[in-house]
Formats: sequence, structure tokens, C-alpha cells
Amino acid sequence: MIDVALLFGQIDIYLFDQIQRGRIIPGQRLMDAGCGGGRNLVFFLREGYQVSAIDADPRAIGAVQELAAQLAPALPSTNFRAENLESNSFPDGSADVVISSAVLHFARDEAHFEAMLRASWRLLAENGLFFCRLASNIGMEQRCRLISGRRFSLPDGSERFLVDERLLLDWTSALDGTLLDPIKTTIVQDSRCMTTWVIRKPARPAE
Repeated sequence: MIDVALLFGQIDIYLFDQIQRGRIIPGQRLMDAGCGGGRNLVFFLREGYQVSAIDADPRAIGAVQELAAQLAPALPSTNFRAENLESNSFPDGSADVVISSAVLHFARDEAHFEAMLRASWRLLAENGLFFCRLASNIGMEQRCRLISGRRFSLPDGSERFLVDERLLLDWTSALDGTLLDPIKTTIVQDSRCMTTWVIRKPARPAE
């Protein structure tokens, strides 16, 4: 019997769905843009993906480096960098898949959101997959109290930068991306909303 928890760790179920559907395949270069302690990376490290990660917290990067040393010792420690996402030092197009899980809703304001989003998109190669999970007000518009701009106080007491469907569709168009799935939102016991946004980066036209 397969030990699912051992193989996949605490992977986001919606990211697992992308694996199940064959959109993320072995051998790809994968970047976790805001990796935290690496809960989404266990499977990819075990299965030989070319994994890289960014997080502003050096302790988080230290934990991911330790995890990689156990599961994928051939990967260089320099694949895991304690840097701000918006000013990260990885080269353009260095990943076939970019994961942004519970990251963009920590934006200070719209300018910071754009900087983090564009930095994540810059890392993505042509035809690459951008997987994003972030807080929204979709389905709970009347329960989120506006603070300023797009920052809201949520019923669970947290404060987040919240997106809505229109903003995500506008950004999909602005990035010239292709929406791979309908925008999906989970309402967590009437306390917060988490939205899944999955888009494909286009290939450059042949010259």
C-alpha cells in the first residue's frame, strides 16, 4: 500500500489535482515562489523534479534546504534562496512550473501585488504553468471589511490583500496568459475564501 502522506507530504489538494491531471510531470523545472517550510515540495523532491524555491524568511529556506538534502541530495543548496520574491535573483524563464501558494495575499498594496506577481511570471518559461492559491472576497463580499485599497479584515480576524474574479481575469489578459481552469473558490466555514488561479504562459511567436 502506498503511504500517501509520506509520498506527498502536506501538499495543497488543488496542486495535487494538477499532478493528477498530467499538467505537472517528472523532469520539469519547478519553482516554489514563497515556499515557507516546503510543504508543497515533498513529492517533487522525491520524484526527481528540478526544484528551486524562494522565501523571504531565512529560517524557511533553511528548513527547505534540509528537506532537499534528505530527499534530493543532488540538488545544489543555491536552488533555495532567502530573498524577497519581487527582487529575486533567479534568471528569467528558469521554471516550467511556478507555484504561488498563499503568498500574494500578503501584498502591502496593489503595487506590491503587481511586483510579486510579475516577478513570479518572469520566472516562468514559455508554455509554463502558473499555479496560484490566494485569498479573495469571492462569495463573501459582504463579510470582508475594507481597510484601504484592496486590504481587508476577514471574519477570521486576519488582514489580507483580497482579489476578486474581475481582477484575476484582468491580470490573465494583461499577462497574455491562458486560463486553464475556471477560477475556483473555497469558502472556509464562513471565515475566509481561498481562490485557485491556474494559467499558462504563451510561447513567443516565431520570428
